[in-house]
Amino acid sequence: MNLASRLQRFNEPETLKMAKLARELRAQGLDVIGLSLGEPDFDTPDHIKEAVIKAVNDNYSHYPPVAGYPELRSAICYKLRRDNNLEYLPEHTLVSTGAKQSIANLVFATVEAGDEVVIPTPYWVSYSEVVRLAEATPVMVRTSLESGFKITPEQLQAAITPRTRLFMFSSPNNPTGCVYTKAEMEGLAEVFRRHPQIWIMSDEIYEYISYVGGHKSIAQFDDLKDRVIIVNGLSKGFAMTGYRLGYLVCSNTDLVKACDKLQGQFTSGANAATQQAAVVALTTDMAPSIAMTKEFEHRKGLVMNLLAEIPDIRINEPDGAFYVFPDVSNYFGKQVGGRTINDADELCMYLLEQGLVSTVTGKAFGEPNCIRISFAASRSDITKGFGRIKDSLAKLS
Repeated sequence: MNLASRLQRFNEPETLKMAKLARELRAQGLDVIGLSLGEPDFDTPDHIKEAVIKAVNDNYSHYPPVAGYPELRSAICYKLRRDNNLEYLPEHTLVSTGAKQSIANLVFATVEAGDEVVIPTPYWVSYSEVVRLAEATPVMVRTSLESGFKITPEQLQAAITPRTRLFMFSSPNNPTGCVYTKAEMEGLAEVFRRHPQIWIMSDEIYEYISYVGGHKSIAQFDDLKDRVIIVNGLSKGFAMTGYRLGYLVCSNTDLVKACDKLQGQFTSGANAATQQAAVVALTTDMAPSIAMTKEFEHRKGLVMNLLAEIPDIRINEPDGAFYVFPDVSNYFGKQVGGRTINDADELCMYLLEQGLVSTVTGKAFGEPNCIRISFAASRSDITKGFGRIKDSLAKLS
């Protein structure tokens, strides 16, 4: 019996692979410190959990509308007005089972075989794989640590061809934590104005986890607004990863209707009770989310101090999200006990097997000289984990 050839077009997410390996080692009784997954280590705020319980008791147990309950679509518009000074209507929104589904919806709605999608690296691991599933071609534009891991207008212009249909980026970025300024977005916007055939996906899932002030969206430029698709969700800013609730927003209703049509054949509407909790999350008390971000900022300071004690790495301080993305290429080619570390993949496996710390290879994000380390963990685990990383790297020569 043969399986479909499309399974060969994409890879398993490296983030999930490393988390799986860490769980297997823990099952053997080993004390593994998990610094690989992008999941807040906080519980969902109580007022949101209470909203879920109320929704269950109020019998939100039937099929919801494919695009989401009207009250949630209105709540998303309220949030965009309150937090981003952006005006949208409920019909400009589509609620999905996680932001990952929102991304898949928009990719399948906008590209087809032979099209090209420009993706600045480093990027979130699923961008390229969803593009390949849609039989389009991801065009990677490699940025650098020196540029803050941000694409320049010149790089963007050089990557665009007549076959380009979509641009995908995130700010704050996973895995680097870089945040684009308004001026930097204006530079990219100037390029997009010359190419009206290109859709622009703005992944803003880490919006609330920013250390540089108010969030800026490329949707702020009115002349591009009909081409910008904002993707967001509740997983990161509200510690609701398991609730699986994401959404996309675009003032081009044809795009939203196309995504609605696709979603109707895959999952239909997102979880009914979760949608009611999302209304509460987006429209009421933000204090727990603010407190969570403050704690992440404290942890970032701790991580930067710990990284300063490790020689031969290069690092940019993240402005958002909860990752550091150090360049560890100075350790490539070094050995320990007859074992040679040839690249970031092998370094991550070495840190897991010998240091009992899970990280993720930068190759999965399009940057082979780096590794991603999450600080969505307790301060004690961070201190212990980075100590193990330091000790493990010191053994290489």
